[in-house]
Amino acid sequence: MSLASVKRAESHLLLPTYERKPVLFTRGHGVYLYDSRGQRYLDFLSGIGVNALGYGHPAIKKVLSQQSEKLIHISNLFFHEYQAELAKRLTKISGLDRAFFCNSGTEAWEGALKLARAYAHARNHNGHKAKWRMLALDNSFHGRTFGALATTGQSKYRVPFAPLMPGVNFVTLNDIEDLKRQFDGSVCAICLETIQGEGGIRPVSPEFLQLARQLTETHDALLVVDEIQCGLGRTGRFFAYQHYGIQPDIVTVAKPLAAGLPLGAILTSNKVASCMHPGLHGTTFGGGPLSCAVAVEFLKQTEKLLSHISQSGGYFRQQLENLASKHGGQVRGRGLMLAWALDSADLAQAVVDRLLQRGILINRTNDTALRFLPPYIIEKKHIEQVTQELDRALDELSPSRQKGKSRIARSRT
Repeated sequence: MSLASVKRAESHLLLPTYERKPVLFTRGHGVYLYDSRGQRYLDFLSGIGVNALGYGHPAIKKVLSQQSEKLIHISNLFFHEYQAELAKRLTKISGLDRAFFCNSGTEAWEGALKLARAYAHARNHNGHKAKWRMLALDNSFHGRTFGALATTGQSKYRVPFAPLMPGVNFVTLNDIEDLKRQFDGSVCAICLETIQGEGGIRPVSPEFLQLARQLTETHDALLVVDEIQCGLGRTGRFFAYQHYGIQPDIVTVAKPLAAGLPLGAILTSNKVASCMHPGLHGTTFGGGPLSCAVAVEFLKQTEKLLSHISQSGGYFRQQLENLASKHGGQVRGRGLMLAWALDSADLAQAVVDRLLQRGILINRTNDTALRFLPPYIIEKKHIEQVTQELDRALDELSPSRQKGKSRIARSRT
């Protein structure tokens, strides 16, 4: 099937929710994707952080093959052998006690919000002051369902679907005084990403996160942390909050968890989990045997790569800092979750397009930020290829170079 025929079919059959690039991918191997013409692309986006072990990883392929021949799905009304094993691994690495498995990041976040409200409801019935408000952060992104949108601090996502879930107020990222002003006894949860992903790869500051933890502990509220993009090894530790020395009450993960299969998870403490009982929450597809078996193997492989992720991320960041000293802009992030924020949205988009033409996949987020979420298995040579092409693209696209070309063109006329 050709790219043109796929585009024609989609234009008549799909909801127009994506602005796709004109590439038809047909297979992948390692850190590379291949299109319908056989062209190879170095993938520094990894399906927006999903394909963290790259493509065709032998250990993942082995588990997929073996488990798919035995059992793919079974209702959560019955047991299978992998949910407890996966929960054991996730609770051990997170420092939390219990897990709930679902299908996606936004579903995990919806469940986390329900869990926070259920905990507050249980406490309210025990004679405590009513708690129901949630504080979220400006510029945040938690997903596209109604609860997730209600806590997403970007009006472009919220406004078309208003009114949303009430009781959410937004705090300026890393503004300690604003957090103090807005927090009171009616707050049941502070909700945040440890590193804002769609918001341009912006880490929460240690002081802000520590204050959020202190306020919630003191007032019997919950700290709910979204690690859907920054978690599961992306920053060089299993969870980004582990760089801060704090322990959340609820954590959500998804993207790379099942190495490309749909799977999300909510992790929480026994204290919070005690407010749930059968019937309050559930899922049809979440936590099936195939996805959980693959996720167990993903965690095993990722544990071996944490040091490599830290080293590769440090080298990559230094290369980006060198480019920023030449071309301007700001480098943000940690590990292999990095961004280079340029001075204009048009320039950022032009760089993304130029690299695509040259067989490198990145994307732009928060308008001006070039986002890099490469597979954990990248090598130094891949980082150098990307940074060299970034340098070349910025040289070609810089306003001074374009003015120079215009002057040369005029002198020839």
